Amino acid sequence: MKAYCKELFFNIPDRVGFANITSQVTEALKESGVREGLCLVNAMHITASAFINDDEYGLHQDFRRWLEELAPHNPSLYSHNNTGEDNGDAHPKRTVMGREVVVAVTDGKLDVGPWEQIFYGEFDGKRKKRVLIKIIGE
Repeated sequence: MKAYCKELFFNIPDRVGFANITSQVTEALKESGVREGLCLVNAMHITASAFINDDEYGLHQDFRRWLEELAPHNPSLYSHNNTGEDNGDAHPKRTVMGREVVVAVTDGKLDVGPWEQIFYGEFDGKRKKRVLIKIIGE
């Protein structure tokens, strides 16, 4: 069994944003040489996410609006912010959007649906954060 690991780094300039990372994950898969296996994509920060969905601007705007309604950026609402932080809203946003995705690898390709893309989601941006790609298989 082969194992391959790669890190990606992001610094989203806005507080909330989404980056399509499908091409970077596809490139990592090619580098790995794995033909059959699994690919894990993991946002390695408590206020960031990895998720799969459609790459459609209106949908991304809907996510932003829905997440802001669910957990508004209002520092006075969150006990977490009593520590001196102002990102209490970013934690539930990350929980809802997910920590990681696992994608099957079939015949050397990501085995995803026709519209599925892999995204990095940021909920407390303006600083460097890391995504881990771990690929295992034959």
